Amino acid sequence: MAQKEEDVWLHCTNSAVRRAARQLGQLYDDAMGDTGLKGTQFSLLSQIAALGNPTQKVLAEAMVMDLSALGHTLKPLIRDGLVVLLPDEKDGRARRVLLTPEGLKQRDEMLALWRDAQARFDKAFGKEQSAELRRALALIASADFAEAFRRG
Repeated sequence: MAQKEEDVWLHCTNSAVRRAARQLGQLYDDAMGDTGLKGTQFSLLSQIAALGNPTQKVLAEAMVMDLSALGHTLKPLIRDGLVVLLPDEKDGRARRVLLTPEGLKQRDEMLALWRDAQARFDKAFGKEQSAELRRALALIASADFAEAFRRG
């Protein structure tokens, strides 16, 4: 007996989350309009601003990325003058990620587009369910969850 397509995604959490993330990524990218940036880049600019010029290591940990992936993701933002990397004053081996004035301006301009996308998500999914989903995803993205998962 053939399984219905939608049932396939109910058996593997990883596949279901990745599939949903791709769909949301496409929807949020569309919502960013012709800004030239994707939703993931907006998130990165916002995380840099929230962390207050973090080191690459701190930013990678906050984004749940390895340093190599972060470097790859930062390249177009650096190229376009939205972000700069500067040596850390206390540890010359570490580099800090800073938004340029243009990067801060771009992030601020995209904030209204993001708010609209967020409001559309909340309307389509339900405001309370959206908040609960974000709490669940924050837990899954936490170091404590990763440790518990690895312990089995």
